[in-house]
Amino acid sequence: MSAKSSAKRVDWLDSKSETPVIQEHVERLGSFMDAMADGKITDDELKDQEARVVAAMKKVEPELNDQIHAEVTQLLCELSAYNIMHTLHGLMKAAPKTKFRG
Repeated sequence: MSAKSSAKRVDWLDSKSETPVIQEHVERLGSFMDAMADGKITDDELKDQEARVVAAMKKVEPELNDQIHAEVTQLLCELSAYNIMHTLHGLMKAAPKTKFRG
């Protein structure tokens, strides 16, 4: 990546537990918090988030050499899988343990 950016580096992992802390960074995104405020995601909110992802990809991708591009692609895929699994795991834990027998 180029040295254009002077932004402070944000760690991806907790230094002690070595667990991902990306979710903590996500929770600081105003757009995410605004979308989540009412407990539902609208088509427009999802479209807006997709546009932010596309813009970020277009900004970063040209800066990556082929090796780093492959590694970041793998990272994005693994992170997406982790996020889906984490969400489903949380939903399953929150689901009632008994079945309704009406």
